[in-house]
Amino acid sequence: MEDGARTRPRSGFRVLLCGYYGEHNLGDDALLATLLALLPPSCHVVATARDQRQVQAQFGIATCPRGGPIRLLLALMRTQVLVLGGGSLLQDSTSRRSLLYYLALILTARLLGRPVLLWGQGLGPLKTRTSHLLARLSLHLAQGVTWRDDQSAAMAAAWGIHAPVGRDPVWSLPRRNTADSIDGPAAGAICLCWRPTPLLHAAGWRQLESQVIADARRHKAPVCLVPFHARQDAVLLKACAARLQAAGLVCQFWRPRTPWHFMDGLAPAGLVVAMRLHAVILAAMADRPLLALSYDPKVEAAAMAMAIPSINLADLDGLAALPATWERARRWRLSPTRLVRHRQQNRCHQEMLAQRLGPVDQRDLP
Repeated sequence: MEDGARTRPRSGFRVLLCGYYGEHNLGDDALLATLLALLPPSCHVVATARDQRQVQAQFGIATCPRGGPIRLLLALMRTQVLVLGGGSLLQDSTSRRSLLYYLALILTARLLGRPVLLWGQGLGPLKTRTSHLLARLSLHLAQGVTWRDDQSAAMAAAWGIHAPVGRDPVWSLPRRNTADSIDGPAAGAICLCWRPTPLLHAAGWRQLESQVIADARRHKAPVCLVPFHARQDAVLLKACAARLQAAGLVCQFWRPRTPWHFMDGLAPAGLVVAMRLHAVILAAMADRPLLALSYDPKVEAAAMAMAIPSINLADLDGLAALPATWERARRWRLSPTRLVRHRQQNRCHQEMLAQRLGPVDQRDLP
């Protein structure tokens, strides 16, 4: 990485935020909300978005289409710095096109003389040698980097790129009580935040559903299904709901509009069973009884760090421990000490932005 002192923009700068925003994914919304809270209030922000109206309405910021190369180039030309905000953007698990997209964006920004900041990033998975080379080139073009996990930092360090490592930025999302009423789960509900995964075949899903049925009957509890990613999770959860209703359970769908609606709306829930990383993080911050179903090492790491009961779905025998782990999850509560430690570790994300872009009012931060 280059010395940022030569490329630090003046106050009132224009910033282009690039990520998977406007995807109707509460996790990406939480990343954007956290990033906006850490930016100086004098920033003029533009964010890439798939659903621009949703991002504009929720965050009150300007947007440009993530998939429109001409308008994206114009937005980049009008801004002074590019920030890749949160998530694992440098990866090829979806396709190599995603990795090429971000490399092209970073390279264009550097050709235009714009500094590039990679904020709270994960690195990988990278399946091929070519993908490793592309990601390594992308990192060498950046002026500032912070990592969200030790594995990503270690991979970059092996390439000679050393940068601070914290935890996922969403752990630092400021709490904000929602002003309007929330139609969240019913009292005592078992709240399911599940996503599709190739790690579970039909028998595995049936085992999970059988545990839900047994627990719901024991506690006389309804079931609340939350498509955390509206587009990717809804079909799976509708099929689950049909089977749970056939077993005599009362089911409801809940689609919280913002990360804060999700956290506040969980207040009456008796148990949250979450798979997506940010569903786990937000449910933990809401201090609800919680079980993490880990389909990815990042979820397992988050659960271990906060002592959240978890099942590793990559372990063929993992579901054998489901009944006992489920009972421990019903007793789990958030440790304030662990949360404070996590937020202290996350200071590197805030400090990198302050160093490159200017300070933020500390009263706005947790």
